Amino acid sequence: MSELKEAGIKDPVLAASYLQCKKLNSQHGKTYYLATLLLPPAKRPFVHALYGFARYADEIVDDLASTLTDEEKATALKGWGSQAIKDIKSGESSDPVGRALVDTARRFSIPIEYFEAFLNSMEMDLTVNEYATYADLMEYVYGSAAVIGLQMVPVLGALSPEAYESAKTLGIAFQLANFIRDIGEDLERGRIYIPIEDLIHFGVSREDLHQKILTPKIIELIKFQIARVRELQKSAEPGIQMLEPSSRPCIEAASELYCGIVDEVEAIGYDVFNFRAKTSTWRRIKVALPAYIRAIKAR
Repeated sequence: MSELKEAGIKDPVLAASYLQCKKLNSQHGKTYYLATLLLPPAKRPFVHALYGFARYADEIVDDLASTLTDEEKATALKGWGSQAIKDIKSGESSDPVGRALVDTARRFSIPIEYFEAFLNSMEMDLTVNEYATYADLMEYVYGSAAVIGLQMVPVLGALSPEAYESAKTLGIAFQLANFIRDIGEDLERGRIYIPIEDLIHFGVSREDLHQKILTPKIIELIKFQIARVRELQKSAEPGIQMLEPSSRPCIEAASELYCGIVDEVEAIGYDVFNFRAKTSTWRRIKVALPAYIRAIKAR
């Protein structure tokens, strides 16, 4: 409750919504939640609200509605998403998650276009199973990940407009790292998030992926994707210094942990079909402790 008090959230109904978003964050986004704890308490509830919105929409697509057809999922997502957009515009919501989202969006004047882009990408997940080119994939990634970074910047505090471009780039890096880790799992869902043009370049067919046998060609394909993540991460690094000092340790830790997924992919010999790359507890501690010390000093 001290976080809510620090953030100036006094209304009990609104506070309950923020707590619901925090619960979603702590249960489903452990790395994200850990990084959030490095922020000043007054900023954390708003980050939880943004996560709650994204997580709930994702659950409609992949989890909560797993017994429904894609058409039924699309109807549920469109209905919930349309109402969320209407609520942001009106400034009121009766949804347990939506209340906190509306409050956060309006407090920080977050452009509604970011939320619309996110919902568009969630709808794409129900109709698009693969992407021909990297440019095509970026349309999906912009809405599913880049806008998350853009939504966060007003909460984190930007010292320069350039912070937005770096946040967008880092969000893309996070998403691409997830794609690499989840190649095997996504195949089970009938999805391929590696651009088909990259498969062709490395001589890998769709059938090769579905056989789930690690070959030298697939390893080279994965190495190429990893290099792309690291390049994006490096490109985004200067933007972290364009945020308020109290926010930097959080994003530095998130960058190392999320992009660090590709290090874990290397550690399992690139075998994303038989193993799931995970960030070890030791690495989380190794990253979090120094970041925590920096965060305390920055406050």
